[in-house]
Amino acid sequence: MKKNILVIYYSQTGQLEDIVRNIAKPFETQKEEYDVTYYNIQLNEDFPYPWPGDVFFDTFPESYLQIPKEILPPSEEILNKKYDLILFGYQVWFLTPSIPIISFLKSGYAAQLLKDTPVITISGTRNMWMLSQEKLKVYLRDLKAKLVGNIALVDRHHNYTSVLTIVRWLTKGQKEKSGLLPAAGVSDEEIAGSVKYGDIITKHFKSNDLENLQPDLVKNGAVEIRPFLVRVEKVGNKIFTVWSHLIIKKKEKRPLLIKFFKVYLMTAIWVISPVVLVLHLLTTPIFWFKRQKQKRYLQGINLK
Repeated sequence: MKKNILVIYYSQTGQLEDIVRNIAKPFETQKEEYDVTYYNIQLNEDFPYPWPGDVFFDTFPESYLQIPKEILPPSEEILNKKYDLILFGYQVWFLTPSIPIISFLKSGYAAQLLKDTPVITISGTRNMWMLSQEKLKVYLRDLKAKLVGNIALVDRHHNYTSVLTIVRWLTKGQKEKSGLLPAAGVSDEEIAGSVKYGDIITKHFKSNDLENLQPDLVKNGAVEIRPFLVRVEKVGNKIFTVWSHLIIKKKEKRPLLIKFFKVYLMTAIWVISPVVLVLHLLTTPIFWFKRQKQKRYLQGINLK
């Protein structure tokens, strides 16, 4: 009897779709054993791409506070099938799973599809996904899903370089290199190479050994942790909490506050972030063992 594999994702630029399809490829090539179904989450009113003007920044408070929008229902064919494994691809917006992903997770459809089912989370991000994954773990736990693996592909360029390329990509739709700037996002080579994670997943799934899947994925480079970026995320979450509540509360001043937030965010990236880096480097000998423990935890799938 065939095993049913469901691939859930939301992808604006197409990058994440390429990633999840490559990871699912080993299942696709064994059609006699697996039936692979793709579910592309769609909103009733989708977000624009490329993002015009300040529209992206205007999504910040709802993104960070995880306020859902209405999604289009999955097909009856998808809803009426029981799945043996789910590959769950997601984007990160403002240190949080994107609004379309949150909208799905807060819908009744998520509870129906994810309950009691092994789930492997897959992200394709600029570089800061760690605490977003922690938020996602909470949703999966509450939905009674079984998180068995995580793959996090990132832009390998320098933090500041990737800021420039991601802004160019989101606002102009240009991923390709231009001038002195390299191509944006996860490299084409790494996306193509992500099929190796599908091979690893297939091996463990066939042998009914999903308990040992994550260590094997980590050993093969599926999850890289940069302690400095974890520190930046922690600081960012504290500051984003203040800004998001302020913008939501002061509805009449929202356009002005969004402009202030945009200026603040750019300042934080280019001015405050280097200060955090220096402090991080100076305290590395003191917190070495603590950071190594944190790294091992974030590479895993358990929830504190």
